[in-house]
Amino acid sequence: MAKFNPKQKINPFLWFDDQAEEAAKFYVTLFSKRKGAAKKSKIISVMRYMEDDKNSGKKKGSVLCVYFTLEGQEFVALNGGPLFKFNESVSFVINCKTQTEVDYFWNKLIADGGEESMCGWLKDKYGLSWQVTPTILIDMMIDKNTKKASRVMQVMMTQRKIEIEPLKKAFNQK
Repeated sequence: MAKFNPKQKINPFLWFDDQAEEAAKFYVTLFSKRKGAAKKSKIISVMRYMEDDKNSGKKKGSVLCVYFTLEGQEFVALNGGPLFKFNESVSFVINCKTQTEVDYFWNKLIADGGEESMCGWLKDKYGLSWQVTPTILIDMMIDKNTKKASRVMQVMMTQRKIEIEPLKKAFNQK
């Protein structure tokens, strides 16, 4: 018998109605298929309901939980029924080094029913909130020159998907 051996003390635990396995596969593919991706995203295991569950309405043998990693970060996805929905109070930040990487994650996450929001935030087709953030944005916003940082913040606040070049232009403005 395989033994559960988590690598980290705390795991994000995501409640889905009945899309846990579909979502986990989507996220694993998203992080695995991008150019230059390391092989650190995978499905670890799938746990199934041992009997019919009256609370969730799930049938014996259907997927209960999916254990998976994204970039080495462990997650658990639960098919718990329709009782709870995701909201923006919890989101996952994807730190991107380039505009190409920002574009890749942004476009894949809003595809097939995802929704754009402001300032690099979006919801994917499952309703989970993400922030697709170029790391240079954070560097510019924490710069000791508060005038530069403020100009960057003002530009960022007008963007949906973060575009790096207008941020650099604001930062370097004389």
